[in-house]
Amino acid sequence: MRLLPYFSSPNRLLLACAAPAAAFFTAFWLLPVVQLIVLPSRTGASTYFAVLGNPRYLQSLLQTVGLSIVVTLATLLLGAAVGITLARYRFRGRQLLLSLLTLPLSFPGVIVGFFMILLGGRQGLVADLSEAMGWGRTTFAYGLTGLFLAYLYFSLPRAIATYTAAAGAMDAQLEEAARSLGASRWRVARDVWLPELGPTTLACGAIVFATAMGAFGTAFTLASKFEVLPITIYNEFTNYANFALAASLSITLGLITWLVLFVARRLPGAVAVGA
Repeated sequence: MRLLPYFSSPNRLLLACAAPAAAFFTAFWLLPVVQLIVLPSRTGASTYFAVLGNPRYLQSLLQTVGLSIVVTLATLLLGAAVGITLARYRFRGRQLLLSLLTLPLSFPGVIVGFFMILLGGRQGLVADLSEAMGWGRTTFAYGLTGLFLAYLYFSLPRAIATYTAAAGAMDAQLEEAARSLGASRWRVARDVWLPELGPTTLACGAIVFATAMGAFGTAFTLASKFEVLPITIYNEFTNYANFALAASLSITLGLITWLVLFVARRLPGAVAVGA
């Protein structure tokens, strides 16, 4: 089909094709981000540093970062162990087990939080069992333990799927060569597995950390005794209509998450890290 004169130039055709994407990007990303960055200035430049000047906001930030780091480390450790095992050993029901382990990928954070309440909430299974044993109703869903387990439950399927694929693609000849030279299991893990899985660990860790930092649905369901920054932001603009402060806290949260992803992309051996 012959092109119209206006589209005869490749550059004009490219611009015409890119125009809808540029309009969408400007309307739904660029303008809200600019508004978010400018908003704290309406109440003074000090609002940008509110997280450092208010103990409550600083505690919320530190709790969020600390929880995200612990969840990331636990996710990587368990995900690597399960993923390598599934990749190396063939047994009946392996695919079914992998499907079941990665099933929570389809659950939103609210459902994960609901699962945790069913397990460790006031009317949960653990409370019923502990009461039946005469220990009173034990609950853990609404504090640090509940959040940690829920975040881990939410993140672990991603790590298992990633490590299973990465371990399955490792060069088996390297491991065979190391074993033929008399290397122990520890030496094989240190000299073969770690270098081979290093980029996967870096990328997976960055994504798990970013996901934990910004998790809202799970935190909204469970964080009644342990405040994290997404809930702090939500409370500021919904309960107190403090949009400037909410924007400042959002900028802080976004900068930390972006910085981790940026560093992960720049480290040697890094693979593609998405947000």
